[in-house]
Amino acid sequence: MRLSQRTALITGGTSGIGAATVRLFVKEGAQVAFTGRRVDQGQTLAAETGAIFLPADHATLEGCEHAFRSAVGRMGAISILFNNAGVVPKGRAEDTSEEAWAETLNVNVTSVWRMSKLMVPHMRQHGGGVIVNNASDFALVGGRNYAAYCASKGAVVQLTRAMALDHALEGIRVNAVCPGDTQVERWAANGAAALEAMLQRQAADLPMGRVGKTEEIAKAVLFLASPDSSFMTGHALAVDGGNTAQ
Repeated sequence: MRLSQRTALITGGTSGIGAATVRLFVKEGAQVAFTGRRVDQGQTLAAETGAIFLPADHATLEGCEHAFRSAVGRMGAISILFNNAGVVPKGRAEDTSEEAWAETLNVNVTSVWRMSKLMVPHMRQHGGGVIVNNASDFALVGGRNYAAYCASKGAVVQLTRAMALDHALEGIRVNAVCPGDTQVERWAANGAAALEAMLQRQAADLPMGRVGKTEEIAKAVLFLASPDSSFMTGHALAVDGGNTAQ
């Protein structure tokens, strides 16, 4: 019960790392609200966990403001924000369209800034809090064929560091989790055989010989959100099977 009597808002919580974190935070005693665009999946997870589902599109300012206001209205003071919503586009710089670049930066970076901008005064008013941003191991090292994604996640890490310095004396800790290759639901979209081939390809490049599980990333988020990491701020925590050690 490491999050007993704490309240958490998780963006992009309907699947993948977000959904695993919703489940774990509830198990650890937190009152949780989570956002997402997929209403059916959100309602199913809410029914399963008892968490509060707030439909929201973090690509827009209105979506971010709605998520923040709704979470505060339902739970009162919020002590934890996990900025998890994001997109993972492929493409080299020359292959990336203006639209894809703009969407990637908007969802992966601007929404993190917007949610943090809304949350910091709220946390300050209530004596502090914790913000965890979902970055990537590709924020720490380069990745082939992911130019816009690498750029966006590198920006998330630098925003994390800057905010950590700005708010360290206000009782607000800001850290980033940097997952490596992690198996999520969308990987299975092309069937079992394609999934198995993909897992083998990904695993071959990792020192631990396998990709991560969403539950493993959620446990790292829990560590950063809980008092267990009370002397940490401005840190980018790699959870990547050893990828960034190569």
